This record gives sequence, C-alpha cells and structure tokens, in this order.
Amino acid sequence: MHTHPLSKKIGLFIGPLLFITILNFPFDTLSFQATAVLASACWMVSWWISEAVSISVTALLPLIIFPLTGVMAVNDVGANYGSSIVFLFFGGFVLALGLEKVNLHRRIALTIIKKTGTSPNKVILGFMIATAFMSMWISNTASTVVMLPIALSVINLLIDQQESSTKQTRNFALSVMLGIAFSANAGGIATVIGTPPNSVLIGLLENEYQIQISFVKWMAIGLPFAIVMITIIYLVLVYGMYSTKGLQFSASQEVIDDELEKLGPIKPKEKQVLWVFGIVVSLWIFRTLINSVFPGLRLSDTVISIFGALALFAIPFDLKKGDFILEWKDTQKLSWGILILFGGGLALAKGMSTTGIVSLITTYIADGNFSILLTASFLIILMLFMTELMSNVALVAVLAPVVAGIALGLEIPLLYLLIPVTMASSCAFMLPMATPPNAIVFASGFIKVHEMARVGIIINCIAVVLLIAIFEYVLPLIF
Repeated sequence: MHTHPLSKKIGLFIGPLLFITILNFPFDTLSFQATAVLASACWMVSWWISEAVSISVTALLPLIIFPLTGVMAVNDVGANYGSSIVFLFFGGFVLALGLEKVNLHRRIALTIIKKTGTSPNKVILGFMIATAFMSMWISNTASTVVMLPIALSVINLLIDQQESSTKQTRNFALSVMLGIAFSANAGGIATVIGTPPNSVLIGLLENEYQIQISFVKWMAIGLPFAIVMITIIYLVLVYGMYSTKGLQFSASQEVIDDELEKLGPIKPKEKQVLWVFGIVVSLWIFRTLINSVFPGLRLSDTVISIFGALALFAIPFDLKKGDFILEWKDTQKLSWGILILFGGGLALAKGMSTTGIVSLITTYIADGNFSILLTASFLIILMLFMTELMSNVALVAVLAPVVAGIALGLEIPLLYLLIPVTMASSCAFMLPMATPPNAIVFASGFIKVHEMARVGIIINCIAVVLLIAIFEYVLPLIF
C-alpha cells in the first residue's frame, strides 16, 4: 500500500492555516488586499515546498483567492494564465515534441558523442555537450530522459568489458550520470526557452514593466555563462572529484555506431522537422533585423514559436494519406502543468504589484542604506541555495517581483539584479530533489546523495562567484 509522506500531510494543512493566520493579522502598513496577496504567497510556497498537492494545482490558487478577497477581478487574474509567454513556451514544447516524435533528438545526441571521441574523459565530455545542446531547445527533463538510456547502454557495455570493477569504472559511471544532470541544468540557462524560470522572468518584465528581452539578447548572457559552467563541471568531475585516470575503453565507439545504425539514414520526416526547427531558430535570431526592415510585421518571439508549432501540425508530410508530423493526440505528452505554473507565477506577481507590496519593499530598501553589491550577492546566494529545496519555477514566480522591488529601491536597472538571480535558480547541483534532471539520474541507482552533494556544493559556490561577476561587470556592458 502506498503511504502519503508525513511532510506532505503536514504541508497540506499548514498552507491554509498560514493563509488564515496572516489574513487575520493586523499589519499597519498593508491594506486588506495586500495582506491577502501575502497570505496567498505563503500558502502557495508551503504547498510548493512540501509538494502536498501538485505544484501546478497550487498555481491555480490565485484564480480563487484574488477575486474572493477583492485583489483583482477573475478576468484580470485569468489573463495571466493566457499570457503571451505561456504561448511562447507552448510553441517551444510542441517543437520539442516534434523532435522527439521523429527521434531526431536522439540522432543529434549520438552524433555529438561520436564526434567527441572514445577515451573515458571524452565520452563524459561528449555526453555533457550533447545534453547541454539539447537542453537549450527542449526541456531539461526531456533532454535528460533522452540521454539516460544511451548513457546506461554505454556504461553497461564498457564496464562489462572491464575484467574487474575498479574505482575508476565506478568514477566513470558517476561522472557520466552527474555530467548529464548538471549539463541539462546549465544548458537550459543559455536560451529563453531552455528552462522555465527564464520565461517567468521575461513574462514578468513584459507584463509589469514593459521591458522586452529578445532571444538573442538573452543568449548573449546565457550562452557564455552556460559554456563556462559546463567547462567547470567537467573539470571538477573529471580532474577533481571522480578521476578516471588510467581507464581505457575500446568499445565505446562501437556502441555509438550501433545505436546510430539502428536509427538508419536520416528520414524525410526528420528532414521536415529539421527545416521547421531551423527556420524558427533563425527567425528568433534575426527577429530584430526583420522587424527593422519590415516594421509592419511586428514579429515577436511568441508569434515565431506558435508559427513553428502550427507548421508541425499543418504542413502535411504526405497529403494523400493525410499524414502530418504531429497530431493533436501527441500533445498528451506536453508539460501542461508547467504552463499553468507560469500563469500562477505571473498572477502572483501581478497581485504583488497592484496591491503595493512591491513598492513597499522598494521604499524599505531605499530608506535602508544597503550596499548594492552586498544586497545582490545575498539575493543570488539565497536563490541558489533555496532552489535546492523547492521548484525553481515556483521560486522565481514568488521572488522575482520582490527582487524587482529591491532593484527599484536601490535605484539600479531591473535587469542587473533580476537576470543573475533568475540564472541562480537553475544552478541546482546538490540534491536529487532540486531539479528533475538530478532526480532522473539519481533514480538510475548509480549515485548516492552524498556523492551528488559533494560535487554540487563546489559547483554551487563557483556559480555564486560567476553570477556576482556577471552582475558587477557583464550586465552593465550589455544593457
């Protein structure tokens, strides 16, 4: 019989209790509506941390609470769940679905691994580059799920070849597994659609502050950071913690070749998806240029994303047979829950700004004489270590509006503070429950919690230093 964990049972009751307690607490500086938003945030956070109910279900609470407490009308709350950012992500998910359906993601991954070479360290690097590259375009979870079976077959085959299982072979298996999970987390930071927190931030900036960050602009910061992080992860794993010195393999090339052979030559369907994917990415990259030549078009990242999704459903592969790349029933596999989660996060942010909570934080910070660098460092560290305990999307949804208020109070551009703090939410390298990629590789049985935490704490500390450097030196150059 499946028993419900105690933490979830407690969390289930704590959420509403917190809400009622805070709602009836007399705050001098807050209106009843602002208190209701604060109480809702505490209810949502306690359910998000304990996972008493699904995190996507929790994200629906503003739809009930805000109209009932007079924060916003139900139409205004609901508009956040249909925000353009939600549709940007929907389009991105559909593109990923197309890649997966025709098995193109697998071919890309295997080709990258084949190119990188067959010594143990090169195999690890190959897996990391392939995972990170995929994670830029499809969800971190999906890229890990793709890579895991390939990695397991390589590991099992190579380890079977060895006469005896040595510390080196164990280290090799560990490095491959951790390398995949960590590169999925780091690779997602590189693009707007790579990981959900990025989109939550972009939605908040568009909805609340009318600030737009284009696909290319984000990549100018995200991609170099992701490359540096992946390099550091590789060096820490291979030369620091889990050395594979002296280990030799002869068959890894064969495994990869076999897997590629099973896929056969590139199929017409794959080519069609590749075309659509290539056009979408090119439009994202050259959007500002196209808009300056044809100002009437007003292309946005969301429009391009939906165009790509529609193309996979509507451009026939074989009209005679009525064969299309995707059918609507394929969308059952889509992460609908994440889309609702976005909506809930945007609704919470809206509630915070309309009831004056954000401006209150702003005033408090402005009146206190806090050093800017110290405040930024504290927020980055807080975000990075909190993300180990709760969903990074949920965390950004709650904290991003607060951080925006702090930036306004310190009188520094919003982006300087919000971008590094959002990037910090994807740097979860310590615990299995921190992100789905960590949980997936942990479930393979090759890794113990303390082994992940040992490496994770080092990488987390390096990430903190890098993000503070981005805040201090990089962002002022770009924005």
